[in-house]
Amino acid sequence: MTVPPPPGAPIRVLIADDQEMVRTGFRFFLNAQPDITVVAEAADGEEAVALARRERPDVCLLDIRMPKLDGLEATRLLAGPDVADPMRVVVVTTFDLDEYVYGALRGGACGFLLKDSGPTLLAEAVRAAAAGDSLVSPSVTVRLLKHVTAPQVVSAAPVKPTAPPTEPLTDRELDVVRLVALGRTNAEIAAELYVSLSTVKTHLSSVQLKLSARNRVEIAAWAWQHGYGQPGG
Repeated sequence: MTVPPPPGAPIRVLIADDQEMVRTGFRFFLNAQPDITVVAEAADGEEAVALARRERPDVCLLDIRMPKLDGLEATRLLAGPDVADPMRVVVVTTFDLDEYVYGALRGGACGFLLKDSGPTLLAEAVRAAAAGDSLVSPSVTVRLLKHVTAPQVVSAAPVKPTAPPTEPLTDRELDVVRLVALGRTNAEIAAELYVSLSTVKTHLSSVQLKLSARNRVEIAAWAWQHGYGQPGG
């Protein structure tokens, strides 16, 4: 398993996108962050996989629609369940189609962002991935998880059914879960509940353990399936 970068060391990032302008923009912004450095760039999926395996970056940013090998297959090769030493992949794309999001997360991605999410959320996603957390664009999370309780669920790659908790969630954990299901970021949850960011992360770690959830989306899926996906639910 890829370990977080040593304290004080910059987060090493690979960018894979077939548009040079996008790569340049991402590189410019990320290199301007004091704790992030771009170590490799790829214009197609095959090159991305080869560079990632050679350079072992802390985080891979992959577009979906790329030549030779698309981002979903590249994600599976780098972070899928059959990979002995999975890497941390964040999919960044223009397209928020349901099958793309489900495919990315099932393929092992620990984040999914739309390119119009903005540079601040991009850096936040890189940091979250490097720390072993996950970040999914809030608007994507909310829209997709409504399918969990809808009559027809996307059949290509649905969110897996969630098992009962290993032990009951506390009232505060349920407060956090409700806000996750509504697409709030950790910072927004902390502000809304008047607690520290570290407290939110502690609650989420406990919830993830109790629900046997692999990521934030599965926590939100559980919330929607059990009636906690609405304001005040």
